[in-house]
Amino acid sequence: MTTSRNNDPLEPAAPDWDVVTVPARQGLEAVDILRRGAGDAVGPVLHDGGCGTLGFLVPPGTAAAWDVPGSVCTETDGRGICLMPDRPAEDSDWLVPPGEADLATDPAVLREALGQAQRMIEAADSCR
Repeated sequence: MTTSRNNDPLEPAAPDWDVVTVPARQGLEAVDILRRGAGDAVGPVLHDGGCGTLGFLVPPGTAAAWDVPGSVCTETDGRGICLMPDRPAEDSDWLVPPGEADLATDPAVLREALGQAQRMIEAADSCR
């Protein structure tokens, strides 16, 4: 299944989601926090080819209210990302592939994990 929108009635409709993009260091910390939490709290996560950013798939509509400093939430309407375990989009790959995770990360849980990750990074950097 691909996420391209087309008029082929035989191709299943692609799921809609938004993508929260964060710096890789903060995102990696957040993935660790989410994986240590209760249950399987992290959905699929993308990393770019240069590994400078991570992208968390979140439910559609998240972008309208996303306000976490240092991150961006983008509406995709299901375009541009393939939920297949191989390459999801040009110049990216899965850190947490679909099938190993829920369909999307809960935005409230992600917000909390990103905040905790940022505090951990600041604490580590202040110890230098």
